[in-house]
Amino acid sequence: MLQIGDIQLHLINDATIQVDGGGAFGVVPRVLWRAYFTPDEDNLIPMTTTCLLARVDGRNIVVDTGMGDKLDAKARAMWRLERSNGGLTDGLLRLAVAPADIDLVICTHLHADHAGGNTCFGASGNILPTFPNAEYVVQRREYEDAMRPNERTRATYLPINYQPLVASGQMRLLDGDTDLAPGVRGVVTRGHTPGHMSVLFESGGQNAMFVCDMASYAVHMERLGWMTAYDVEPLETLETKRRWQRWALENGALLIFPHDPTRPAGRLSEYEPGKVRLVPVEEPYA
Repeated sequence: MLQIGDIQLHLINDATIQVDGGGAFGVVPRVLWRAYFTPDEDNLIPMTTTCLLARVDGRNIVVDTGMGDKLDAKARAMWRLERSNGGLTDGLLRLAVAPADIDLVICTHLHADHAGGNTCFGASGNILPTFPNAEYVVQRREYEDAMRPNERTRATYLPINYQPLVASGQMRLLDGDTDLAPGVRGVVTRGHTPGHMSVLFESGGQNAMFVCDMASYAVHMERLGWMTAYDVEPLETLETKRRWQRWALENGALLIFPHDPTRPAGRLSEYEPGKVRLVPVEEPYA
């Protein structure tokens, strides 16, 4: 568990998937990024799909829901999906939290590896909310883009993960930075998608941020010019990271990354002028 003032944060890995290193690092040469991850014979490297459980002022808040359980065998094989400790709901149960106990689900964005667990199949094959008593939130711009995908984005925007929630009124659409609970604020961090959102936690003079795909791996936050090929607006990602890297250094903030299997959380330290490294914190997954 990570403690930020009165806020408790638990990391839960919904699944580990394998992705092409060129997707994870874009134009960064393989000879550079392989110092951080060793690719297999197919050039694949691991990505966790990290979600959060935040306990805030008596409320249970989930941030992102991972891959979910609606994937068929072909999709699971394509992602090379592995769950050694079960998925998100199994992790919550290990923390004595049932799906019905969740009060709020914060969707940073609606890509399938972050929002797939929003919904599940019912007994008759119908779509149900995984967290029946929760309010779901996402940026309005993100939802609008997800409902009008293009040739580049349609493979990762699957309406089954979010459209039923909006139609039923269970998902609320946000318009910009929004306070979501005491000490919890959703902030637009444009770049990966125009409506991408990160989540700030502030309590007792301490700060943390679930950066999500502003920086998928810790090294993406250390090196401003490194980013994924999945970013829709890479130059926006660059400037967004510049701003929040400075904020993290000034505030000694804990940063939590969604896909890093070796350094899921840590604090930035400037070891030379203009050069930073992440000092990881030890945080076992739930």
